[in-house]
Amino acid sequence: MAMVAVMFKMKGVHTLSSLPAIPLALYMFARYGRIVPRSKPGVVYFCSMLIGAITVFPIAHQSVSYVIGAATILLLLAGYGIGRISSFERSGKYLETIFLSLTAFLLMLPTVTETLTRVPNGHPIVANLNSPILFGAQGILFVILIVGLSAQIIHLRRQNRLAAFTSPAEMTAE
Repeated sequence: MAMVAVMFKMKGVHTLSSLPAIPLALYMFARYGRIVPRSKPGVVYFCSMLIGAITVFPIAHQSVSYVIGAATILLLLAGYGIGRISSFERSGKYLETIFLSLTAFLLMLPTVTETLTRVPNGHPIVANLNSPILFGAQGILFVILIVGLSAQIIHLRRQNRLAAFTSPAEMTAE
């Protein structure tokens, strides 16, 4: 009985800690075009994602949950750490953007799956994990990831070109 209570509390901690990451990611995507690690929303996103990813391990029911949790932790640490490594100066912002966008994708996969398999209560939209509706929803998330990453990379390239064009070194070289 005590184990059930601990698991229930852990699931609540997992859910409550993960929830802020969704609106924070949406806010940063809308405002900055990417997740910005060295911003106030970025720090809260990091904490929320890290706690959510760590707390998935005691409550996971399927092996894929462990894989998603571990991948999220690795991508989160890589995304927040890559900007601090000077040897990645040129590609650092691109890798940071890719890694952190992947964390948002990995957050949304189980979120959509859990929502579709539980809502509405008693008669969920998806009855099992092999449902075409679930596969369609996950496919849409994947398309959003690919389109979103492409847009982010194009945006970063344009920013880099603009910065190079307006840099003092460029202007004095003429």
